[in-house]
Amino acid sequence: MDKVINSYETLFIVNCENGEEAVKATVDKFTGLVAENGTVESVNEWGKRRLAYPIDDIPEGYYVVVNFKSEAEFPAELERIFNIDENIMRSIVVKIDPKKVAAKEAAAEAEATAEETAENAE
Repeated sequence: MDKVINSYETLFIVNCENGEEAVKATVDKFTGLVAENGTVESVNEWGKRRLAYPIDDIPEGYYVVVNFKSEAEFPAELERIFNIDENIMRSIVVKIDPKKVAAKEAAAEAEATAEETAENAE
């Protein structure tokens, strides 16, 4: 039986009170974990931001968004590891609808074609 590969997006907030090195190590740890268990499509580090409300009296966190594809079992394991790590303040893993992924890819391809056509017309 073939393995089912789905698209996911995870957002996690790292406690930035432990210093930049601890934040970098935590981000590398989790992006590496995702890369080992699937294919990373993009990593978007939003950086240090003020939280909407303090978590454990901490007003700021370091936000990271990772889009990836993996087998269906991995997101549950990723959430379990997020919950264990003390440097992770909050996290969420969301399955992305394949129709939206296809539509986004088609729109990007159409935009690239339009830009190429515009360059050739000049």
